[in-house]
Amino acid sequence: MADAGAPAAAAARPIDSTDPAAAAARLASLDAVFRPKSIAVIGASKRPGAIGREIVHNLISGDFHGKLFPVNPNADYIHSIKAYPSILEIPDPVDLAIIVVPAALVGRVVDECGRKGVKGLVIITAGFREIGSEGAAREAELLATCRKYGMRAVGPNCLGVFNAEPAVSLNATFAPGVPLCGPVGFVSQSGALGIAIWTEMQKRNVGFSQFVSIGNKIDITGNDLIEYWENDSLTKIIALYIEDLGTPERFTKLARQISRSKPILMVKSGRTKAGARAASSHTGALSGLDAATDALLRQVGVIRARTIDEMMALLLGFSRCPLPKGRRVAVLTNAGGPGIMATDALVGHGMELAEISAKTQKRLASKLPAEASVSNPIDMIASADTDSFRDCLEILLKADEVDIAIVAFVPPIMVDPMRVVRAVTETMHHAGKPVYMVLMAEEQYYDRIPREIPECPPIYRYPETAALAATEMANHAAWIERDGGSIPVIHADREEAQRLLNETAVPGEYLDAVHALRLLETYGFPLAPWRWVGTAEEAVGAADALGYPVALKVAGRKVVHKSDVGGVILDILNRLEMEGAVGSMTRSLRKLGHDPEESGFLVQKMMTPGREVILGMNRDPVIGPVLLFGMGGKYVEVFRDVALRVHPITDVEAREMVESIRGYPLLEGVRGDAPVALPVIHDALLRLSAMITDLDRFAEIDLNPFLMAPEADACRIVDARIRIRE
Repeated sequence: MADAGAPAAAAARPIDSTDPAAAAARLASLDAVFRPKSIAVIGASKRPGAIGREIVHNLISGDFHGKLFPVNPNADYIHSIKAYPSILEIPDPVDLAIIVVPAALVGRVVDECGRKGVKGLVIITAGFREIGSEGAAREAELLATCRKYGMRAVGPNCLGVFNAEPAVSLNATFAPGVPLCGPVGFVSQSGALGIAIWTEMQKRNVGFSQFVSIGNKIDITGNDLIEYWENDSLTKIIALYIEDLGTPERFTKLARQISRSKPILMVKSGRTKAGARAASSHTGALSGLDAATDALLRQVGVIRARTIDEMMALLLGFSRCPLPKGRRVAVLTNAGGPGIMATDALVGHGMELAEISAKTQKRLASKLPAEASVSNPIDMIASADTDSFRDCLEILLKADEVDIAIVAFVPPIMVDPMRVVRAVTETMHHAGKPVYMVLMAEEQYYDRIPREIPECPPIYRYPETAALAATEMANHAAWIERDGGSIPVIHADREEAQRLLNETAVPGEYLDAVHALRLLETYGFPLAPWRWVGTAEEAVGAADALGYPVALKVAGRKVVHKSDVGGVILDILNRLEMEGAVGSMTRSLRKLGHDPEESGFLVQKMMTPGREVILGMNRDPVIGPVLLFGMGGKYVEVFRDVALRVHPITDVEAREMVESIRGYPLLEGVRGDAPVALPVIHDALLRLSAMITDLDRFAEIDLNPFLMAPEADACRIVDARIRIRE
């Protein structure tokens, strides 16, 4: 079965209505797929190993609580159940049809389902959009038929659906084995990876509430399922493997709302896809497709895993542990190496190693030999037995200074790993704090423990994985409590801004420097004083008016990076230097094919040198406008010290952008430097967001460098590039 990577056609997206009645009806329509009373398997087969037979078998062995009707025109019975030549000849009503016929026949079968009154479809068959234009045309016909009859559809090109709800017990997949009933609602856009995830969950003894392989998602999407699971009592955790976000606006709204009550975990593939086209601006070069996705997920509280293995590690943590109350971690181990590795990983993730109080250390010391270390990480040494783990873990979990515990255990020959895990399990459940266990043992224990101790803490092979799970759960707990802020009202001359764009904007091209600066002035950005001039004589007059020293810059729209072509001369001190600068710049630019006399020059007041930052915006082809902040200047693409957020941003997000870059201490002031006027940056970011909201005509914006000083009135933007959308 081929994996479907391309996004579904726009017409396939469910309408995101704000009408409560419409939303309720949209959600209720999915019950035909996930809570059917009767199922027809069209393409059911007697042949062992055939998908049509495996699905019938899984429905029966899974004890589906409803009627089952195999459909095959060439068989009297399938799996000892009477078969029907077509769905139209089934005498009873049918809620859900599972379609496993050749692609060329699917269209006719779907139409028959519509005439029968079927309300839900799971189209297993491949051979649609993923094979090219012919398959895409067949897929479009399927969607039209579904819309005609009001049917909801999963697929085509999918693995099927699963619902562990005891009143339903639906396994309409051809995946091997039967997973447990558990807290995880899982969406997989890939059938092959869906099988891998299905299998891994069984190995780790983590259960599904529902599992859906959405395939080409002509109708039912990941966004539909996130919304469907919001109020599902069995689903406590939502997890997705997806290749595209569907409708980003709808995803953003749903995820921001639902992730506060249920964690949403995601593996988003396509991180290196060439969707991040080459861009000529600094902001475009720094904010590719995957960076924009990261920014969006961070803003809406979605936890992103980079690999399937990371996803499994996080699912273990979220399904077995309560959320922590803070970030202070105690590491308890019987071997120094794993304790050090866990400590390094935790600190690298921004977690805090708990400061163990003298009182707690004294209690620990009473349970351990003199050779043990009772400072964090607590090394009980190799002689630690089951009682040592139980007693010391209990002490740590009762300590006010500890929010989280990581227990790293390397079993010596004289200690039974099963007894230690049972002791840790009992202690964890009495304490109500999260415990993550690192077990570096023989292979057999990774299979035995989940089966024999199903309530055990999440168990990891290596300390770094446990540290990652602890970090992401602490981050999520903090995000839930975080004040998201608000979008303030920005005062601007919007009418003048619109007029400037109407008169000067050329789709796909940059605004010339003069109109870029004038546009920024309408929104109140702090700019270095400037004048536009056309001749050397006018340049001298402008410099006299502004006051020396000044800078001279070429003003044409065709020169984007001015300093690369000799289009910037700084620190001009007098009339004579200005006349020479105009002549020199004119000659240099003409050699490169530019004629500065066509567009003129900018004369700009030289500002006091300060700490340079960049503000910017790039329009992601899928997500839309992405805002950027970072350390600026001509080396911005070398250091790449930037933060991204998807537009629009709140006042809290503006502050978070500034505080999240590595260079933030430079802005706060180091080695005797005074802090810069940070509120000026926050205000400028909010003005940039407001300008994008109001005008929505920009492809890229660079405000770089933005010179920052301790005094607010000394902070000035000295250069701007603004490119208009195609």
